[in-house]
Amino acid sequence: MNKPMTYKGYTAKIEYSEKDECLIGRVSDIRHIITFHADSVKEIKQAFEEAVDFYLKSCAEKNEEPEKPFTGRSVVRVSSALHSMIALAARQENKSVNEWIAEVRKDTPDKED
Repeated sequence: MNKPMTYKGYTAKIEYSEKDECLIGRVSDIRHIITFHADSVKEIKQAFEEAVDFYLKSCAEKNEEPEKPFTGRSVVRVSSALHSMIALAARQENKSVNEWIAEVRKDTPDKED
């Protein structure tokens, strides 16, 4: 089972950099940019925890509220007809409704108002 790396409510996205030959991580689900890197899984976990602790300490020193991670949950009310169309489109792509909506949104550029 694939479980994300979490610490104090924050989640890390870890990728391998072939160019740098190391693991590179970023705290996900917040707007602030918190990155870290390491050469092994054990070290990336430690670097992640140190990065979160540093972020929280820095916020406290500045008397600022640290950003809370997004929950990843959003409730959207749609008509039953639209829900049915979305479910059918998702099923045709062998995806859940949530996966399908996330992919459609990812592929849709932001519009400026």
